[in-house]
Amino acid sequence: MSDLRDPAPYDALLLLSFGGPEGPDDVVPFLENVTRGRGIPKERLKEVGQHYFLFGGVSPINDQNRALLEALRKDFAEHGLDLPVHWGNRNWAPYLTDTLREMTEAGHRRIAVLATSAYASYSGCRQYRENLADALATLEAEGRQLPRVDKLRHYFNHPGFVRPMIDGVLASLADLPEEVRAGAHLAFTTHSIPTSAADSSGPDTDHGDGGAYVRQHLDVARTVADAVARETGVEHPWELVYQSRSGAPHIPWLEPDICDHLESLHASGAPAVVMVPIGFVSDHMEVLYDLDTEATAKAAELGLPVRRSATVGADPRFAGAVRDLLLERAASERGIPAERCALGALGPSHDLCPVGCC
Repeated sequence: MSDLRDPAPYDALLLLSFGGPEGPDDVVPFLENVTRGRGIPKERLKEVGQHYFLFGGVSPINDQNRALLEALRKDFAEHGLDLPVHWGNRNWAPYLTDTLREMTEAGHRRIAVLATSAYASYSGCRQYRENLADALATLEAEGRQLPRVDKLRHYFNHPGFVRPMIDGVLASLADLPEEVRAGAHLAFTTHSIPTSAADSSGPDTDHGDGGAYVRQHLDVARTVADAVARETGVEHPWELVYQSRSGAPHIPWLEPDICDHLESLHASGAPAVVMVPIGFVSDHMEVLYDLDTEATAKAAELGLPVRRSATVGADPRFAGAVRDLLLERAASERGIPAERCALGALGPSHDLCPVGCC
């Protein structure tokens, strides 16, 4: 194995995700985990949980993480990478602390971490780092020898993440009726967050209007739209819009909301829309409900043809991207220069978050 295909110093990879309920009885306890410390009454959590109850109380994210776990193991094996892959969640079983405990007991001492969040933000990056620190503090209190844990860089613009989304848009456009296809608009969607959180996302040099969170999404949206234009010969109008707002009404969050955007497009005479969930790694509940259910119902009410393109999920190209991220970081840790793949205008992200990041 060449130096650039050597995972050392890492002896394991941890897939770190959000977690979700796997049955009706799990919904409220799961939401209690998510909102811990915010003082939200149980009755309110039951109301919020209706999205999950519509789907039998089961979030799709866990099965999707199991599929990604298998895709990673398959990719590693096919490329001669003898590295175990484990899975832990922030808010539901398998819990992060339990997984790290098991990994420590198995003798792992240097762990690379892939979080299922591709962009910079407090909830998408720094909070995962805090979760890792809390889990390690628990293990230290138990008297265990702690492993070193390194979170891999943001991968929003890695070709293995972007190219499957381009193909998803092309497939969705092809699925539209021919008479509306050429005029279809692209609505790139991501999770809305408070504007204050967006403005302070990324390194302090990026802080300001929308911060790194908005800049990174806009760069990916532009990259996808440009690729679609090159491959179809048609330039589709596009915009970055938001979904899944969950905060108090008096706190400003990123806008416009996808449903409001669909209304605006319909009023302006747009013939069709492809919704492109670039902010999400897989088809978890916010995609399943906010786009496939709520936004699709709004489009039907308006008589606006709409399609929703696929997320990356367990696409083999994304598994290959994770392998790239792991090997480039491993090479960097050994002091060896390695190619850092990135599309768009922003270049590859940093390995180590600077002080004040997010």
